[in-house]
Amino acid sequence: MTARKFTGLSLLLAITLIGTCPVVAQNTTTELTDEQILELYANLRVADVSDGMDMVGLRDVGLMDTKIQPLWRDIDQFNHIVRGIALTVRYVPTNHVANNPNTYEEFDQWVSNWYNQLSPEPFVDDIRPGTIIVIDASGDGDTGSVGSNNSMLWASRGAVGIVSNGSVRDTDEIIKQQIPVYLDIEDRGRGIRPGRNEIESVNRPIEVGGVLVRPGDVVVADGDGVIVVPREYAEPVARAAAKILETDKAARRALYERTGRPLDHTVE
Repeated sequence: MTARKFTGLSLLLAITLIGTCPVVAQNTTTELTDEQILELYANLRVADVSDGMDMVGLRDVGLMDTKIQPLWRDIDQFNHIVRGIALTVRYVPTNHVANNPNTYEEFDQWVSNWYNQLSPEPFVDDIRPGTIIVIDASGDGDTGSVGSNNSMLWASRGAVGIVSNGSVRDTDEIIKQQIPVYLDIEDRGRGIRPGRNEIESVNRPIEVGGVLVRPGDVVVADGDGVIVVPREYAEPVARAAAKILETDKAARRALYERTGRPLDHTVE
């Protein structure tokens, strides 16, 4: 990621954990780089982050609808799990009429013009290592804004995952390529963008899965779904969540040892 910094809001509910008793801290201002935030969230699960959100007073905030689920899961190394910084994109249904019928050459030119002028990907140059591309494509019908080609391009630029309310096609190839994608699988799209949608905005607040997502917010996604942490609460949420994870791992590790179960990476 770049060394850009976001100055957070005053945190009235920042929490310091002492044992299991939360103590409200003094008002603080958080100023963390993307790299520092990614380090804080490196091992956290959605469940830990959700509990951390509760501890700072953000109950039922940031948890996307359970319809937003991983396209694939790696139950050995958990490579489907992603933690990153939101880059937001919004596509909207088009109201442009397409001329029909076309020759192959006319169709190819029309498609090229549409991708370049109405439904391009101007956010590609903003992708950095640790980026999660969050797409609001609601209402644009059976459209595949994400496919095996552009998802691999985004991954090559540093994107660690994609979250969308739908609009994903080439799902077999995306799974084969092991690119983490979270979506409402029943709302995936199959048609190309030309004739179906247009780019509306990049790096503006959007809504996906019933959750407000702003550029720079923290996104964590695993088998439990997706959670979004407002940037200004990233540090206290992460520190609270880390305590929860440590306690859980210690308890589970003790159970593994007591029952003779071989240790795995979830308890080490």
